[in-house]
Amino acid sequence: MSKTNLLLDAHLLRIACTTPTADSPIGVFDSGVGGLSVYRHLRQQLPYERYLYYADTKHVPYGSRTAEDINHLTLTGIDWLIAQGCKLVVVACNSASAHALNQARLRYLTIPIVGLVPALKPALAYVQAKNAQLTQASANLSNHLSSHVAVLATMATLHGQLLNDVMAQFATPYGIRVSRWYEPALVPWVERGMPPTDATAERLRKMLMQFAKQGVQAIVLGCTHYPFFKEFLLNQMVVQGHDMALFDSGDAVARRVKQLLAEQGLLIAQKNIPQKNTLAVSNHFGNRHSKPNPHQLQFFATAMTQGLSELVIKLCGEEVMVDAIDG
Repeated sequence: MSKTNLLLDAHLLRIACTTPTADSPIGVFDSGVGGLSVYRHLRQQLPYERYLYYADTKHVPYGSRTAEDINHLTLTGIDWLIAQGCKLVVVACNSASAHALNQARLRYLTIPIVGLVPALKPALAYVQAKNAQLTQASANLSNHLSSHVAVLATMATLHGQLLNDVMAQFATPYGIRVSRWYEPALVPWVERGMPPTDATAERLRKMLMQFAKQGVQAIVLGCTHYPFFKEFLLNQMVVQGHDMALFDSGDAVARRVKQLLAEQGLLIAQKNIPQKNTLAVSNHFGNRHSKPNPHQLQFFATAMTQGLSELVIKLCGEEVMVDAIDG
């Protein structure tokens, strides 16, 4: 057995003997900065919690990787978060949830692991309700209405079992058309700060025009990076004169996290917020250090790419400590 495996086994043994408390942080995992869209919902619903964010920027994006690769990278990140004493981990990455969520839950039976599924189910419900209203208003429309939802996601998510299960249960039986749409440049575009003059922005404009011609009524943003260009899409729909609803799963995930913590008595109360919020952090090789944590979010990246700190602060809308870790 290698030295790294021995050290990882030591981490897991320590974790098994550690019981999280209400003061323990919530872990958030993603391949890059996209999971910050989920963090913003968590912060809104759970404002007194502390958060540890693991960004695997060394290997971003995950969407085009093999299932085996995604599984390994995801479990490595979750191992690290739980080694820091996290009381719950959010897999804020659709690709990782599609391929590693079940393995993560089996690996940590006593720690809640919350994953993501593209918000297709509420989008389908919206389309059904909208068409029912239109049909009721004008019987002549009943034979001309078509239900159509587009899902924007990575290849890993689009072909994952989680999404296909939702389609089979809630779309196909009701004759609702679901289109899959993949654009490999979207995640890197967000990681670069979403420059509006970029070729990717132009492809998004053309995508909206194509969706309008196809009668798309709702768009599912099936990657945690995508809500960051939600405002861009809304502005373009105004310019182009289209009316399509946008859905993402951030709010639902935050509500689920709050529910799980409440059920286990692990919600932090405002009166219990530590005065000196210091967190001990370790890397994969057992070295530990402590840093003061004046903010509720600590962001750790496996690669300190150019402009990362500025991008994280921009997307969060708050001051954030950004540190490098081994990954």
